[in-house]
Amino acid sequence: MQQHKKENLEILAKRIKELRVQQSSSLNKFCFTKGNVTSATWSRIENALVDPKFTTLIEISRMLGITLEELFKNLKLNYKENIN
Repeated sequence: MQQHKKENLEILAKRIKELRVQQSSSLNKFCFTKGNVTSATWSRIENALVDPKFTTLIEISRMLGITLEELFKNLKLNYKENIN
């Protein structure tokens, strides 16, 4: 299951960065104008260095102007095969 977690963090990080770059080329400018996640935190998330809290993911989706469902697109969320 740890491999799924790492893969999902990397997929999510890439998705967040792609969506942010579509709106603003500058991370600092985007975070300053859009709201409550600092550019340092956002950078760590975009580089898959941290596992963001759910409340942070909600704020990120708000800042990007998308739903959580759109944010989680392409994540591997089916863990049933790992449950014994």
